[in-house]
Amino acid sequence: MRVNNPTISFEFFPPKTPEGEASLFETIRELEAVSPDFVSVTYGAGGSTRERTIKVTCDIYRETGYRTIAHLTCVGSTKDEVQAILQQFQDAGITDILALRGDPADGPTAPWVTTPGGFVHADELVKMANSFGTFTIGVAAFPDIHPSASGFDEGIDVLLRKEELGATFAVTQFVFQPESYARLIDELKRRGSQLTVYPGIMPVTSFRQFTRMLDFANGEIPDSMMTEFEKYQDDPESTRELGIDIATRVSDQVLDAGAEGLHFYTLNTAASTLEVVSRLGLRT
Repeated sequence: MRVNNPTISFEFFPPKTPEGEASLFETIRELEAVSPDFVSVTYGAGGSTRERTIKVTCDIYRETGYRTIAHLTCVGSTKDEVQAILQQFQDAGITDILALRGDPADGPTAPWVTTPGGFVHADELVKMANSFGTFTIGVAAFPDIHPSASGFDEGIDVLLRKEELGATFAVTQFVFQPESYARLIDELKRRGSQLTVYPGIMPVTSFRQFTRMLDFANGEIPDSMMTEFEKYQDDPESTRELGIDIATRVSDQVLDAGAEGLHFYTLNTAASTLEVVSRLGLRT
């Protein structure tokens, strides 16, 4: 059943330069037009953007007042360092954490190497964040199969374990097959889960960037859809328009499947995301 007034949220990555940070805040100002319910800031693979993530997350919260979700991973940090980061977020007034195992620097399919004195699995991070007693905790979900899981059922088991330890919501990797998202939430409900699972929506603007992200995240896309993108790979404007069309179609279908909101991977730009929201008739 389709929900009334679904939430809208945006994901950003921490810029590498002062100019990039200024551009990000300009994007945020443009996106204010649809009054987002929350925003989130990513961690780089291998924990490569930890300090920038902490700074940008706190800056966004301080300057906008939006509910701002801080991504936090197990990569490259000891348990004591993770505890200190959580304390930083708590002191800054951040009340939401997306607890992730995180990806090795070479991508999610690369061998996992535990940091000495650190965590092995994201459920340990969920447990620590929950021990603070002040955080709402989210986790990652995969509309297809988790890269490190042996199959769909194991991925469900992992999500249920994180829920037992304190997670209350999940954000999926980008969705291009709405039926996979529907299968995920239907199975969670069948097994008694109360997790809110926000589907990740990415309006594609660059073919090369998109295929790189898809490979890195071990994501799946229907062959027919990939063929559409390949046809316009050297035509940026047609790629952008196709990305908007597909993101609108996928969003409509996951809302029909019962999604409580849409989480947009903005890639730190506003125009395509705003167009999708407009075409869906949301926040008008």
